[in-house]
Amino acid sequence: MSTADSMDREVLADNIAASVYAAVRAKAVTHAFLPGERLNEGELARELNVSRTPLRAALHRLTTEGFLRSVAGKGFFFRDLDPKELFSLYELRAALEVAAAQLAIERASDEQIQALAAMVREDGAAEGCTQMDLIAQDEAFHVRLVSLAGNLEMSRVLENINARIQFVRWIDLGAPTRRATHHDHNRIVDALASRDSDACSELLKKHIGRRQDEIVAVAHARLAQLFTERATRSRV
Repeated sequence: MSTADSMDREVLADNIAASVYAAVRAKAVTHAFLPGERLNEGELARELNVSRTPLRAALHRLTTEGFLRSVAGKGFFFRDLDPKELFSLYELRAALEVAAAQLAIERASDEQIQALAAMVREDGAAEGCTQMDLIAQDEAFHVRLVSLAGNLEMSRVLENINARIQFVRWIDLGAPTRRATHHDHNRIVDALASRDSDACSELLKKHIGRRQDEIVAVAHARLAQLFTERATRSRV
């Protein structure tokens, strides 16, 4: 086999592995698997039309990232919907964003902060904002905010946190009104523009932790919905 052929095979294998990882991760994020459910590797491999090798690599990676758990001799399982874990993820998110905002105050240019402010104004002016739109806008705002820190690793950690709390965010952002969410975003941007680290930190903590005390109820509500949806699909 020539060097070129070997390189082509490696590129193809990497592409397949990335595709399988993305597909299984999407299933985990959207709760295509029920909490605690054991993954049927053979069935999943057939569904994705791949061999066990790239699938196993994806499952091990997702286990490392916290989306799945493995049990020796029993295979891979979707992680349980643990209220304590969700609470910890929200705490981690708050700590990360506060640290990122402090760096952004030091590093971000006025133009970058103005661009974030323009995004917030555009979101606030959008007509027909649905609950899902609000969730997407809130997530995009925080991703953009963390990116102003100029630290790629912080952005990667936030991406992982967002994916792991995605399945409860529809409840977590359901009660706050569109006006309240955009009001929070505007105040955070104003604190950034003023280079006021203390004010920005307090605003972020309050915004992110608004409903941490209700995480248990959120988790149980989402769990009930997931099992109801599965039962409904089974009867169709």
